[in-house]
Amino acid sequence: MQKIRTLIVDDEPLAVRGMKLRLAAFTDVEIIGTCSNGREAVKVIKENKPDLVFLDIQMPGFDGFTVIRSLVGEDVMPLVVFVTAFDQYALDAFNAHALDYLLKPVEDDRLLEAIMRVRDHIAQCTAVDQTAQIVTLLEQQADAPGELISAILEESKSPVEAHRFDAQLRIKDRGHITIVDINKVSYIDAAGDYMCIHTAEKTHILRETMKTMIRRLNPKIFQRVHRSTIVNLDMVQEVKPHSNGECFLKLACGAELKVSRSYKEVVGRFM
Repeated sequence: MQKIRTLIVDDEPLAVRGMKLRLAAFTDVEIIGTCSNGREAVKVIKENKPDLVFLDIQMPGFDGFTVIRSLVGEDVMPLVVFVTAFDQYALDAFNAHALDYLLKPVEDDRLLEAIMRVRDHIAQCTAVDQTAQIVTLLEQQADAPGELISAILEESKSPVEAHRFDAQLRIKDRGHITIVDINKVSYIDAAGDYMCIHTAEKTHILRETMKTMIRRLNPKIFQRVHRSTIVNLDMVQEVKPHSNGECFLKLACGAELKVSRSYKEVVGRFM
């Protein structure tokens, strides 16, 4: 079993002790040390290269965000789970590419969820590294069939590409953050620099441009059907051609979306 080398960073001794006790339940988590301030954390992370850091945000001197900024450009960036007593930092935490965000006092089920995310992330990265090593070894063999190398590369694409795209959207509204499962999104349309995220239950507003939004979505599932509209292809129930060359897609949520002629190749997926 691969050990997840873990560092705990918190200026509160009781919080450190509590996290150590909770993490003891996970046999694959190895606590390699604790730090009581951000400056010490940066030094320890650079020297010991942990896989995972549970990082408090509010600390004297270097806070948690300053720790992350201090590591930018270094080849030692661990997975980070922020731990704090204040929920107003959640959006900043995700913008800092934290894997998860836990509120104190940390609940056991939320800690389990965070550890599962860490395991999944490490497993995916390990699979990618192992594939690269196998391909390198095969390429060094003069008699290695090119078809075999190509097959391995093709087989490795799916999990890598899937991991590149967001599984959730985090939407801030009046101080609250709503996490929307990407598979529940029916369609997205643009309104200036805002995106309207439509699910069967509700429409959420997210400040983002169409250009950045489309980069976050898996193109095997989400496709533009209009200059300002993205549709979840899994939600399409019916295709209605129109006499002028355009057509409409009827979605499971009841919405009908126009497909402009510029994006008509998308309709071919349903024919």
